[in-house]
Formats: sequence, structure tokens, C-alpha cells
Amino acid sequence: MPVVERKKTLVQSDEVIIRLVDVHKSFDGLTVLDGVCLELYRGHTTVMLGPSGTGKTVLLKLMVGLLKPDSGEVWFDDQRVDKMSSQQLVELRTRIGYLFQMGALFDSMNVRDNVSFPLVEHTKLSKRERLDRCDCVLGMVGLPQIDGKMPSDLSGGQKKRVALARAIVLEPNVVLYDEPTTGLDPIRADLINELINSLAQRLGITSIVVTHDMISANKIADRMLLLYDGQIIADGAPAQFARTDDDRVQRFIKGQAEQSDLDHIWAGSRSPANSGPSPT
Repeated sequence: MPVVERKKTLVQSDEVIIRLVDVHKSFDGLTVLDGVCLELYRGHTTVMLGPSGTGKTVLLKLMVGLLKPDSGEVWFDDQRVDKMSSQQLVELRTRIGYLFQMGALFDSMNVRDNVSFPLVEHTKLSKRERLDRCDCVLGMVGLPQIDGKMPSDLSGGQKKRVALARAIVLEPNVVLYDEPTTGLDPIRADLINELINSLAQRLGITSIVVTHDMISANKIADRMLLLYDGQIIADGAPAQFARTDDDRVQRFIKGQAEQSDLDHIWAGSRSPANSGPSPT
């Protein structure tokens, strides 16, 4: 049973598919999200940018119910995610694919079994139908005829693509990408960008992508937002995002460190513990 292709142009709309309302989240007293409000639209590719540790991955996990907010609301298609039962969350995760940062393949399973795992867990497809679906999605990510290989036989880029095939095998409405190009060379990273665009077009997938990579962001985004100190401080189409006059956004775009970070580094390098022997 092959994956049904849906053209992006037919489903991209202003219809909200995911909504976060005044979401707060802390860990060990450290505030990570501080009143985040966000609406994500069906069929669009939204890229979430921001420095490390600003809560981008936490937002993804809230959307799929892997975490719950301390306060606020998380909605998916008019269903309250943060109030769902365990069974409702299982059903939700058949509609949302998740590409983890490190791929998260099962080392003891070959490629075919990794990709087919969600079908075994969540469908009643026959073995033949599962194999056909597996072959189809592996073809979509450009990896036909490797289904018998083990994860240890694959390159980093191949592992990401196998994990992406697994993320789309249940034909989800939404795919969450957590740092999909991290650890890849520029050529392999660009291949992942092309796949994100291709799958959005062919399958009509709503894509939400966390990344630090401005090259990737500019290639795939319909919309960009920047998370900083627990809040969204910039939000718009790529051209609009690039023109913002907020210094924090411009520093991120240009890859420039803040002066406070530099001062902290210089102060540490001049501390007694890091100084050399005193001159005699």
C-alpha cells in the first residue's frame, strides 16, 4: 500500500493546525518558555530558530505530548493535547511524525524493520502491505534497496533519511524536525533540505523545523520565528524576518556573539585559575 501523495498547493491554507496559548515551562527552577503564544498553519513550513537552550525542542515535545506545560494550553486540530489521555496521545502520534535530532533508529533492527515499526504498532496492514509502504517511503527519501542493512552500516546522512522515512510512513498530517541537518556536511545537509521541501510538496505535510542553520532556514521556510529568553521575538516570512531591526535577530542571522557573552569568556580567561605563572 503506497503512500498517498497530496499536493501542497491543495492543502496550504490559513487554517490553524497547532496552537499554543500562554505556554510556560520550567526545569529545576529555570524558565525555558515564558508565555509563548503561537499559531501554526496547515500546509506551511515553519522554521523555529534561536540560540541553544532557548526551548525550541521543548516546544516540539509539547506539541506531540512528550512534555506538558506548567501552565497554558497546547492544541492540535481543536483537541487539547495537554489534557489528552495516554490512549489519545498514542492516536495523536500517528498524525504527527517526529524526526529526532540523532535519528533514534533501533540499533538491533535493520532498515526495513525500523521503518516498518510504526506500521506494526499502529496499523493492521498485512506484512506485504507493510513492505510495500516501507519500499515506497524509502524511495521517497532516495534510499531504495537498502532495507536489509543495519544502522551501523549507514552514514550519518543515510540514518537521518531512514529516520525521516519512518517519520512519514504513517502518512502524518504534520512532521516535526529537530535539527535535521546537525552533524551533516553541507552537501548532505542540502539533500535533507531538498527532501523537506519535496515531502511538503508531494504529501501536503505541515512541517515544523527546529534549526540553527540560516542556510537551511532560507531554503525551506514559508515562515521563520526566533525564540529568545523563552519568548518569540520575531515572526514572519523570510524576507520580512531578514529586515527586522531587532539587534538580537540581526546578530543571530549574522552569527555574531553578544557582547555580554564575549565579556563572560574574556573574564573567565583572565581568572586566576586560567592564568599562567606569574612573571618573576
